[in-house]
Amino acid sequence: MSKTIGIAADHAGFELKEQLKPFISELGFEFVDFGTDSSTSMDYPDVIHPLCKDLAAGKINLGIIVCGSGNGVNMTANKYMQVRSALCWLPEIAALARQHNDANVMALPARFLNLEQAENCLRNFLTTSFEGGRHQNRVNKISAC
Repeated sequence: MSKTIGIAADHAGFELKEQLKPFISELGFEFVDFGTDSSTSMDYPDVIHPLCKDLAAGKINLGIIVCGSGNGVNMTANKYMQVRSALCWLPEIAALARQHNDANVMALPARFLNLEQAENCLRNFLTTSFEGGRHQNRVNKISAC
C-alpha cells in the first residue's frame, strides 16, 4: 500500500521541511506539503490544523511537522483524537514512537537538529511499524474521549 505523508512547518521549520521533501521521495513515499512557503513569521496552527484534519479524514497516512522546538506543532497536533504525535530528536525515539506508541505524526525541532539527524529520525519513523501486542492496550487508552 502506498503511503502519503503530510508535511508542514512554521517559519522556523521551513528550511528543514524543504530539505526533507526530496528525502521523503527517495524513501519511496509521496507527500503533500501543507506549508508554510517561506521563512516569514507565521502561526504554526495555520498549517498544522489542515494536516491533522486530512490525517483524521484518511487523506494522508502519516504526518511530519516542524517548528523551532517541535513543541508548538506537537501540542497543536495532539489536540486531535485521531492523532498521536511524537516529538523526536533521536532516531531511536522516532522508531520507538512508531513501535510502541503507533505514532502517526512526528514533530521535529528544527533549531536542535541538523539535516542528517532529521533524516535519520525521518527514516526510522517512516520505515518502522507498530508492534501491537502489549502496546495495543496502552495505545487504546491514549484518547481522552
